[in-house]
Amino acid sequence: MKILLNNTSLFKSLRPFNDLGFIPTMGGIHKGHLSLINKSKKLCKKTIVSIFLNPKQFNNKKDLKSYPRNIKKDLKILKKTKKVDFVYLPKFKDVYKDKKKSRITLNNKDKILCAKFRKGHFEGVLDVMNILTKIINPNKIFMGEKDFQQLYLVKNFLEKKYPTKIIACKTIRDKNKIALSSRNILLKESDLHKAGNIYKKLVNIKKGTNNKKNISNFLIEQKKQLEINYKIKIDYLELRNKKNLKYTKKSNNSRLFVAYYLNKVRLIDNI
Repeated sequence: MKILLNNTSLFKSLRPFNDLGFIPTMGGIHKGHLSLINKSKKLCKKTIVSIFLNPKQFNNKKDLKSYPRNIKKDLKILKKTKKVDFVYLPKFKDVYKDKKKSRITLNNKDKILCAKFRKGHFEGVLDVMNILTKIINPNKIFMGEKDFQQLYLVKNFLEKKYPTKIIACKTIRDKNKIALSSRNILLKESDLHKAGNIYKKLVNIKKGTNNKKNISNFLIEQKKQLEINYKIKIDYLELRNKKNLKYTKKSNNSRLFVAYYLNKVRLIDNI
């Protein structure tokens, strides 16, 4: 496993290879990331993981400050897999030439779900993914379905610009069925248990959309009940078509999207 600390080292190391799998991360490596690495190992000759805590995709300074980071631990985990060929650890100047805000703008139809509640977040995500894809030039990029809206936007954006394929990978969950996330480390054991119960309830809610004539009213009522019963703040609880993320009245070909705060930690999921 070779560690690349700057763009000069990266260009020199990657030049001989034309079948490259790329896993972009902000650190806090967990089993979800490892599943992406496993997929890349099966489909590509070489695998590169980036660790870059991108400040431009944080719309909240406190969130950026509290985001879990431990490079030594991350590198130890990645090395232990023996499946990673390169780890790219760029500095801010390697990715961005200036500190200006992203020039990328979302279409109004895309300003939904997390884009509605985290203004500027996805513009920052698309900006950094555009730059990293240009720098690394991978054949395939592996991303998890836990961040489904991110996956949807990145896929639509990058595949039009580059000969790169975005590979969607299943959400990996812990013993409580919570979607793995780097932020989970900020939660207490009791919070994780509560999040597990919320997931089970969400599964039942998704099943409940099967025979409801008015899904919108059903979800409004379920959202209220969840907030009262679990003492959480929910940004959204919405049923959307999984192909275009439009509102849907049908349970088939849909996903139930949720974002909520548990002890000030924002969790997202889709079922």
